[in-house]
Amino acid sequence: MRIARINTAAGAQHAVERDGTWHHVSDPFEAPLCYTGDATPHEEAVFLAPVAPAVVIGIGHNRTLNDHPLPIQAWHKSVHTVASPEDAIVAARDRGIVHAEGELAVVIGKTATDLTAENALEHVLGYTCVNDVTNVDQNAVDERNFQGKAGVNYTPLGPWIETELPDPEQAAIDVHVNGTARARSGTFNLPSSVVECLTYVTSWLTLEPGDVVMTGAPDTAVPVEPGDRVDIVVEGIGTLSSTVA
Repeated sequence: MRIARINTAAGAQHAVERDGTWHHVSDPFEAPLCYTGDATPHEEAVFLAPVAPAVVIGIGHNRTLNDHPLPIQAWHKSVHTVASPEDAIVAARDRGIVHAEGELAVVIGKTATDLTAENALEHVLGYTCVNDVTNVDQNAVDERNFQGKAGVNYTPLGPWIETELPDPEQAAIDVHVNGTARARSGTFNLPSSVVECLTYVTSWLTLEPGDVVMTGAPDTAVPVEPGDRVDIVVEGIGTLSSTVA
């Protein structure tokens, strides 16, 4: 099932896709879903970021990369950087090379704390595409990942949430710039699994419905410049498109 958040005359509205039409729902985290009776044809839908998270977590995969005793580390990315599909990424100028980073994002569906390998995926609403835009040269001077990831619209999300991704650990991720494939990889190349990311994060922080965990870039970081068009394609979900300003 695909769940989107679309712009309507009444404001942002969550909707579920059926047969090419987006049927509005009152709350995407309810079970069962409550349909309002309104609908938007697919060709008229203007997609917003599929959730408005209170927390966005990034994952740094340390396994095999250094001598840190933990396989992964998590960091916060400001929710003020979240952007909708087709929003312009405002590249921070004179601050080094800007990378687009194609990743799989996990959208939490219910309160999650101290998750285990056995129950982690039960707390997931679904998955979406994310572009973890980064001024990569800032990494050398800011190990907290603040400066390089705080730009305007540096976290495009979307276009929708897929609740039935067959295997999040085996999702192919491609990054296209101006129509040309610049990176081909997938979650199968991440040093830490999606489940390991969730169990690690929730061992320290309780996540709530709508929060987002970006699972890391498996060699999907590509330099971009103003004027470029970037497409993040995640198998089983769709394509997230942005321009660079």
